[in-house]
Amino acid sequence: MEDSLPLNPDTMDQGSISSGIAVVACMAMALSYVLVLYAPTFILRLPPPLSLETYMIRRFACASISTAASLVACVFLLPMKRSWNASSIFRVYGIRHDHLWQAVVFPLLLTSLLYSGCFVSKLLFLLTARKQEESNGEGDSLTSGFSHGFLERISSLTSNVLAWRNYVVAPLTEELVFRACMIPLLLCGGFSKYTIVFLSPIFFSLAHVNHLLELYYDQRISFSRAVMSVGLQLGYTVIFGYYASFLFIRTGHLAAPIAAHVFCNVMGLPLISSTRGKATRMAFMVGALVFFVSLLPATHPGLYNTRTEHCNCWHGYCNWK
Repeated sequence: MEDSLPLNPDTMDQGSISSGIAVVACMAMALSYVLVLYAPTFILRLPPPLSLETYMIRRFACASISTAASLVACVFLLPMKRSWNASSIFRVYGIRHDHLWQAVVFPLLLTSLLYSGCFVSKLLFLLTARKQEESNGEGDSLTSGFSHGFLERISSLTSNVLAWRNYVVAPLTEELVFRACMIPLLLCGGFSKYTIVFLSPIFFSLAHVNHLLELYYDQRISFSRAVMSVGLQLGYTVIFGYYASFLFIRTGHLAAPIAAHVFCNVMGLPLISSTRGKATRMAFMVGALVFFVSLLPATHPGLYNTRTEHCNCWHGYCNWK
């Protein structure tokens, strides 16, 4: 296909795989990532979990197994040199130690621009509450209470199973499967980088369709409400999938989409408007404008690779024009 990224022949056995195999493999990985979550109940016939912790730990194990299977499958599907060592294979998946801080810090700063409305809203809330506190002669109780609550929340994350799911297991396993495995497959399948940015999130959205069944059958929510809820979530995941795929291809670093994924899970949806009206909306619009203006410069491959003519990311991400 035209505009496909060049692959380094020195690091390949045959050069590429067929586009059909690449798409089928991606679909299989997406479906297996979801279906394996139900293996304890429908295949292993394990008794229902007695607690949320047990339930989530089972899902963590299932997601880990599915992720490991996808990584191993890619070793056989991708045209890698059989003489490669573990470090070389890790680079195929964008797991690199060079330029690691850039791959974490720059995407975080870039992503945070979309949450300018959230930051301004919270700041205005704190300033208003502080003024009210001072007028009531309550000293620094709000500030100390906020600090204490923040530290308490951070410390509770180590024992909160849902926090582990949202901020550790889900970002790590999803980015490994849907970015580290699928994007190299699609690249070797001959798809252009632009096509991959818009194609791979479709597979990503498949991994969230199961929430519809869970809402409808397990939580007894009406089908229409479940469709609306899952539809909103799918829309958000597809948009994020575009962004995460873009980050991975531009930087060649898996740490970039993982950092953005964790940050978005912590923050939730960007705040466009609030009770504080104009200030929040203005902050969001300015932040969004700066985000789009900074998108290409902040993800320039030269920031994440020492020499772009000999790209460290194996797939030739640095040849992005």
